[in-house]
Amino acid sequence: MARAGLYHSDVKKARDALLAQGRHPSVDAVRVALGNTGSKTTIHKYLKELEAEEGSIDGRKVSISDALQDIVTRLAARLHDEANERVSVIEAVSAQKDQAHAVNLAALQQDLASLEEQLRQARERVEEMGRMHVVTDVRLQEEAISRHIAQQQVADLQERLAENEVHRQSLEEKHTHARNSLEHYRQSVKEQRDQDLRRHEQQLQQVQAELRQQQHTLIQKQEESTRLNQEAARLVTALSQAEKSLYDEQTAGRRLTEQLAASQSAAHQVEVILAQVASNERLIEALGDQLVQAAAQIEVQSNQSRTLEAALGTAQATLVSQQDTIRELSGLHSRAEHHGTL
Repeated sequence: MARAGLYHSDVKKARDALLAQGRHPSVDAVRVALGNTGSKTTIHKYLKELEAEEGSIDGRKVSISDALQDIVTRLAARLHDEANERVSVIEAVSAQKDQAHAVNLAALQQDLASLEEQLRQARERVEEMGRMHVVTDVRLQEEAISRHIAQQQVADLQERLAENEVHRQSLEEKHTHARNSLEHYRQSVKEQRDQDLRRHEQQLQQVQAELRQQQHTLIQKQEESTRLNQEAARLVTALSQAEKSLYDEQTAGRRLTEQLAASQSAAHQVEVILAQVASNERLIEALGDQLVQAAAQIEVQSNQSRTLEAALGTAQATLVSQQDTIRELSGLHSRAEHHGTL
């Protein structure tokens, strides 16, 4: 990298080093000794100053031949420097021309590649057009055959059209007969529908009558349920009494059995009591069966009662809601009257 500045002393040291090596201190040699830094013009100026300084100091002692040799040496150095400068300029111009030629060559190669690609595409299009031309000829022949077939089909269709016209006239006649038959059928269906409507009204009246009968039967069932509940309560009371009697009789039987061990004369009485106990047990079993039947009937009636209670609950809820609504409306009416009075 070039230095920021070049001094007179730097050029003098480089020139003296070259002279000590026995080399000619040309501008290029001094610049190389300085590390390829500094302008050639500046180096050349400093060298001239050094030569002038040395010439003024030793001018009297230098002979004519030495002066001529010095002049020739300086002229040779100057010619060498000018030649180097011209060579540098020519090299720069040549490098620029080479670069421009390279750019032009690359552009020409790219254009050549583009033209080759266009030529290839054009050849492909020509080949494709040839193939399309062959396909077009084939299609043209097929179209001619298809047109001939279509003309034949048109002639066939015209014949069929004439046949269809005859068939259509026949269908119109049949349609007229069918329409008359349909009108007659509609009239009969209307009469049948009227009869069915009257019969349906009669059936509806019968169903309403049966509904009223069912409602009456439900009321009777409710009354019967109440009676069965009362009967069940009575049977439960009787069963409790029978169980108490059985317990008492069992207690008496145990006592009689104890007395039987002490007295054989009480055996007949024990047998009689035992027979009574067995009779009471059969009675209790019969009462138990009746109680089971009553419980089943009570369960059925309870289900019906729960259904009725649910309906009653719904009706009561509706009644409460309506009462609340009535109270709200009454309150609103009262407040409206109060505000109206104010």
